[in-house]
Amino acid sequence: MTSQEILGKLIGFATVSRDSNLALIEFVRDTLASHGVDSELILNEDGSKANLWATIGPSDRGGVVLSGHTDVVPVEGQPWTVPAFDMTERDGKLYGRGSADMKGYIACVLAAVPHFVEADLKTPIHLAFSYDEEVGCLGVRSILSMLEGKPYRPLACVIGEPTELQPVLGHKGKLGVRCHVHGAPCHSAFAPEGVNAIETAAKMITRLTEIGDRLAHPSRRDERFYPPFSTVQTGVIEGGRALNIVPSECRFDWEVRSLPGFDANEVEREMRDYADQELIPKMRAVEPDTDIVFESLQAYPGLTTEENSDVARLIATLSDREDFGTVAYGTEGGLFHEAGIPTVVCGPGCMDQGHKPDEFIAIDQLERCDAMMKRLAAHLST
Repeated sequence: MTSQEILGKLIGFATVSRDSNLALIEFVRDTLASHGVDSELILNEDGSKANLWATIGPSDRGGVVLSGHTDVVPVEGQPWTVPAFDMTERDGKLYGRGSADMKGYIACVLAAVPHFVEADLKTPIHLAFSYDEEVGCLGVRSILSMLEGKPYRPLACVIGEPTELQPVLGHKGKLGVRCHVHGAPCHSAFAPEGVNAIETAAKMITRLTEIGDRLAHPSRRDERFYPPFSTVQTGVIEGGRALNIVPSECRFDWEVRSLPGFDANEVEREMRDYADQELIPKMRAVEPDTDIVFESLQAYPGLTTEENSDVARLIATLSDREDFGTVAYGTEGGLFHEAGIPTVVCGPGCMDQGHKPDEFIAIDQLERCDAMMKRLAAHLST
């Protein structure tokens, strides 16, 4: 099958992160098996989702990982004009959820499997397809745990997120946190007798804004990225029941998008210290049974790969481009890099189309990625 035909199959699997990806993974497993390639499935705890790992070529050495996530974001509430989970071709573009982010890349990898099998690979090609990337890069962690037990560590990894096939060497990390403020209710006419959870949350959000202002200082900028500094933002807040009741509960979600080299946990530590040392004592002076609880939502590291590294030279050769860049979004690449596997990001399509209604990938992007896969097979056969 061609990459376009395979992409049509992949889009047909509605692998929204909240749902199972097993039907897609079984399709990939069977496709590989039809070419004589064995796969290893790594199931999640309840068996509803799976990662897939496969190796093509010699098994007595490390190789190049081609990595992609199989989950997609939801389509509810978006004004699609074409079926979201049924590929539509129009004006040189292929529409459907996941076409750009990032089933297009997986389709090109699978279409190249016959070339990989027929090539006299001196260095193996590993396929790593994961679940739950969109909700915090969760699935890939069990792939990396599995690799710790392998006798040979991969030499390099190419994450196929959509970059329009520009080789990308860096992206920011992310920390997501939820704060639960447990105050004490009372009639609003006697407000000082209660502990207003919303007002306490507002103080914490103000502190987050101040931290964000500090992180944007010129001394902390890295112009390779956009925005060129680590950012902090509050994205969700919820609390209160009625205007005449001092609210006892408030929760809010905040995140840090951190430059490589900056530990986002520093922000959480400062917020915990602020809560423990300043806010909670004042709350408990009014009502002992009050608290502020922090809940981790997601975290993954940033990526920074040197331009003179072997993996950077490899992706420049494969993509026929040396205009190395960075991206604003996160990927699983930071986790591969953190595990000691040199990593770059390079894939077909544009993230400007990702997560939107009428998501699409241009056919010429698939064709260029197909060519890149053939160059990889030739490169690893020498």
